Amino acid sequence: MAQSSGEDAVVLQAMLRQLFQSVKEKITGAPSLECAEEILVHLEETDENFHNYEFVKYLRQHICNTLGSMIEEEMEKWTSDQNQAEESGYDTVVQHVTKRTQESKEYKEMMHSLKNIMMVVVESMINKFEEDEIRNQERQKKIQKEKSNNSYCTDNCSDSDSSFNQSYKFCQGKLQLILDQLDPGQPKEVRYEALQTLCSAPPSDVLNCENWTTLCEKLTMSLSDPDPVFSDRILKFYAQTFTLSPLHMTKEIYTSLAKYLKLYFLSRENHIPTLSTGIDISNPNVICLLKKVRLLNEYQKEAPSFWIRHPEKYMEEIVENTLSLLSVKHDQSHLVSQKNLDPIYFFALVDTKAVWFKKWMHAYYSRTAVLRLLEKKYKSLITTAVQQCFQYFDLCEAMKVNEILSHSKHCGNKQKTFFYSGQELQYIYFIHSLCLLGRLLIYTQGRRLFPIKLKSRKDLVSLTDLLVLFTQLIYYSPSCPKMTSAAHLDNYSPASMVTEVLQILCDQKECAVECLYNNTVIEALLQPIHNLMKETKAAPNCSEAALIHIADILARIASVEEGLTLLLYGENMNSSEEKSPTGAHIIAQFSKKLLDEDISIFSGSEMLPVVKGAFISVCRQIYGTCEGLQVLIPYSLHESIAKAWKKTSLLSERIPTPVKGSDSVSSISQESQNIMAWEENLLDDLLNFAATPKGLLFLQRTGAINECVTFMFNRYAKKLQISRHKKFGYGVLVTQVASTAAGAIALQSSGFINALITELWANLECGRDDVRVTHPRSTPVDPIDRSCQKSFLGLVNLLPYPAVYELVGNQDLPNKAEYSLREVPTCVLDILDRLIILNSEAKIRSLFNYEQSHIFGLRLLSVVCCDLDTLLLLEAQYQVSEMLLNAQEENILETSESHRHFIIDGLSVERNHVLVRINFIGGPMERILPPRVLEKGDDPYPWPMFSSYPLPTCYLSEVTRNADLKQDNDLGKLLLHFKMSDKQTEWIENCRRQFCKMMKAKPDIISGSALLELLEKFVLHLSESPSECYFPSVEYTATDANVKNESLSSVQQLGIKMTVRYGQFLNLLKDSAENDLTLVLKHCERFLKQQQAPIKSSLLCLQGSYAGHDWFVSSLFMIMLGDKEKTLRFLQQFSRLLISAFLWLPRLHISICLLWITQCFWNYLDWIEICHYIATCVFLGPDYQVYICIAIFKHLQQDILQHTQTQDLQVFLKEEALHGFRVSDYFEYMEILEQNYRPVVLRDMRNVRVQNT
Repeated sequence: MAQSSGEDAVVLQAMLRQLFQSVKEKITGAPSLECAEEILVHLEETDENFHNYEFVKYLRQHICNTLGSMIEEEMEKWTSDQNQAEESGYDTVVQHVTKRTQESKEYKEMMHSLKNIMMVVVESMINKFEEDEIRNQERQKKIQKEKSNNSYCTDNCSDSDSSFNQSYKFCQGKLQLILDQLDPGQPKEVRYEALQTLCSAPPSDVLNCENWTTLCEKLTMSLSDPDPVFSDRILKFYAQTFTLSPLHMTKEIYTSLAKYLKLYFLSRENHIPTLSTGIDISNPNVICLLKKVRLLNEYQKEAPSFWIRHPEKYMEEIVENTLSLLSVKHDQSHLVSQKNLDPIYFFALVDTKAVWFKKWMHAYYSRTAVLRLLEKKYKSLITTAVQQCFQYFDLCEAMKVNEILSHSKHCGNKQKTFFYSGQELQYIYFIHSLCLLGRLLIYTQGRRLFPIKLKSRKDLVSLTDLLVLFTQLIYYSPSCPKMTSAAHLDNYSPASMVTEVLQILCDQKECAVECLYNNTVIEALLQPIHNLMKETKAAPNCSEAALIHIADILARIASVEEGLTLLLYGENMNSSEEKSPTGAHIIAQFSKKLLDEDISIFSGSEMLPVVKGAFISVCRQIYGTCEGLQVLIPYSLHESIAKAWKKTSLLSERIPTPVKGSDSVSSISQESQNIMAWEENLLDDLLNFAATPKGLLFLQRTGAINECVTFMFNRYAKKLQISRHKKFGYGVLVTQVASTAAGAIALQSSGFINALITELWANLECGRDDVRVTHPRSTPVDPIDRSCQKSFLGLVNLLPYPAVYELVGNQDLPNKAEYSLREVPTCVLDILDRLIILNSEAKIRSLFNYEQSHIFGLRLLSVVCCDLDTLLLLEAQYQVSEMLLNAQEENILETSESHRHFIIDGLSVERNHVLVRINFIGGPMERILPPRVLEKGDDPYPWPMFSSYPLPTCYLSEVTRNADLKQDNDLGKLLLHFKMSDKQTEWIENCRRQFCKMMKAKPDIISGSALLELLEKFVLHLSESPSECYFPSVEYTATDANVKNESLSSVQQLGIKMTVRYGQFLNLLKDSAENDLTLVLKHCERFLKQQQAPIKSSLLCLQGSYAGHDWFVSSLFMIMLGDKEKTLRFLQQFSRLLISAFLWLPRLHISICLLWITQCFWNYLDWIEICHYIATCVFLGPDYQVYICIAIFKHLQQDILQHTQTQDLQVFLKEEALHGFRVSDYFEYMEILEQNYRPVVLRDMRNVRVQNT
């Protein structure tokens, strides 16, 4: 292009001439140079032949030749980067590639080249134009000379076809002529021709003439001409002006038309229809009026798209003229039925849903002007709209349904009609008013227009009154026939229209809080439900369709925190007064009655399943939260839903298989689809119980967890949209379900785990088949490539200890002699075998990306082994530590017999980190984990590597070695309280106060032998107080000899060794402690078996004793400084207390617990903080276990926000110790939590025996 020849310039000139010739009319009609430029800039949007112009084709081809290859490379690079992440939208790709292209060197060179050649072409064309202009002037002079020699001249004296010359001559000479010809005294043909000439002239030329104002007045007067053809031609000119002229010109036309209509409606000479006569739209006068109204309305809807580019005064003038016209009211002395129709009725006819008002209120620019004028001058427009809604409601109450059904039938039916009765007009105006008010309420300034005074009512109409009216309209007004049909897209039934308005209000949080979230509105929504449950005869005939609408609104309210709180507790949630049941209770009762088919009015209804589904959807929003579930527990909705599902499941099995060619195929298929849809809906409702831990427990009790998880996987595999009001996707449910053994088995049997692992393997080892391979995949920079990040997090969520134990417990690794390259893992055991425990050459050779895949496996191992039970299981079954040490040994480079160096690479650094993590126990100040990245400088990795035991001690901190602190006077006073026992209850409370005081003032002294003595004496007194005991006393007489020959699981045995190592590091245990701890654990197993009923289950975790290690007993053994007798005596007393169910987990086999709590915060807190955690829960109550966890989340708040953003929160919470957290620092915060939540939390904790049966 830069080397273009003269021939290229000639070709380009020809192309440009063709382009300008084609758009000549558009450019010459522009009133200014700026407008002409605007037309050219937006030519592609307005000219359907744009892409056929030779110049456009030339530019496209040139861009393709210059930048085509670069654009393709950018797109392929983007696709490659995104191929394993979540799919990006088309717009995102276009934006990215466009940006990169515009920033490129090639683009800048191309633009420079184009600019140079176009400058040459344009300069040449300008020179040619000047030459042509000189010749034209000479020709004009010659013609003028000839004219002066002749005694006559003709109108066609100029042979120039310039639009400029035409418009110049038109403005100077013809406009006055047209004005004269438009005079009513002129013949019809003359007036027609004048209008035709006006319509064919460029509007800008007409509007720029000096006589334009006079012409405008003349046209406005002529609008009243009885000849419809003449009126139509004026409207054609107006429409043409609206389309082609800028705002400051069209504003004048709009204003004149609006003022004309206002005068038309106010004039008594015009025959305007009344409500009693209705509107016959085949009447020529009505047709003419409607055309004018429609033209005005079309401009109203288009103006907001461009008026922001013009001075505000233009927009304000349009708004004011519109509101002034719509506020016109006829003489109110007449009866309503006899008065002439106001302009608003005609606007409602052409724009029933008030689209014009919606568009005007959308932008702040125009909304401010509209609301200001409504408040200051035209509030009557809002008042009449509210009045119309009340009138319609009064009509609904006064008349029978079949008498007013015609209102909605007209609007809902697609059939053409030529007459609107008075009732139909009132209904259309009602819909217009409803939509206008609904849009008004969205905005703060709009809501400030309330309350409103109506002449027909004594009291002011508040926002709440209006919302109650809307709600009542749902179940008092009729519905369109078959309104639930999917094909019925344009439904104008009052119930659906009101619901649409309320849905919009619900979606605007600030608006919903102010308008909807109050007891009065909620009671209005629930009124028909009250009546139906009482089967009140005086209740309105509330249809199934109305109930579905109400349920939809309630579901939207319940999906927002403020709305849910209102439904759960009402407005006065802290009030102690007796009051009626809150919304949540009423909804739950009604839903249960629907499920149990205990409401006779709906028996046999085809719509009953839809009504059930709608109200269960509301309940789902409630029981999907912990607070909501707590409120709904008494109704046992999970049992009712499960019962309905089982019944429906049996029905679906009985449906005969349709035979091809049979007449009954369609009917059977429809019946089958309805039943299956209802069955899936019920499964989805049950599945949503898994959103909370307690809800998951209820789901397991229904026996439907396998079917629910299979249903979830089928939807997940089909990538179907989750339910409308869900707050999260299926990933959260999978994580929740996987936290239990039964859930893990359900996930495996459904195929979910198989699919997840297959997807992981495809990303990790294979890459995507559907991506064009134009160049090799880039080498991953991060240890886990972005394409595998989602799969990694999925596996992390999927593998808590209960799931790991069920999926790999008691199973050997395949350890095959050879692995096919096409052999894809399908289960968790395969992942361990192929990615983590690579103990053979065959496994290494089977991986295409050995280093990347093995690092993925090691990272997964690191996270999974943060759960100490999982670590012990993998160590016991597969000797993970030994495998890692052997791999490190193979990574040694021997430079001589005495010099051995570890090769520092990604794998050796990762293995070193994992080895330290799984072999050393300690809190944030007790152990030092080596980093996973290299440092800058001469020594990139200063941390010692190892390939055998003992491990380097440099990874253990010296500062935390335990030394028993001396008791001070305050601790002595605290211990003294344990010797006083005059009033036991008062004594216990006094001890608790002293403990709190000590924890706040000097927490470090509550440790060692002092802590031992405190716990011993306090638990002894609690166990002797009947009011403090929750479990009955159990006599235990076994001796060491009785349990000596009993065996512990390999997990327990390894846990004992780990405990002793940790205790020795802290100077708490001696070498002989291993035997004593073994005996303690054996006694504990026998002691617990006496209190636990045998369970028959296919789950591994319920076969035999507790599946994991008993971390609480190990912790207590260390607190007791390795004293076996004290530990056992304490445990027997402690087992009577409620707190034992939550600290001593094997006590009740509770598996839904936090990882931190399960292992008593080992590896997360330093030892002294673990002691304070246990002591706080024992002294202050089991609910403090919850408060401590909340305090930890408060401590981690900023980290949680940061890692949520980086999408690795699960990994952070599992791997990272709780740096800087001290129990004593949050005592005041926990006391506030106790004041607010103790009744609720303790009440739930006291139900633990019921929940565990």
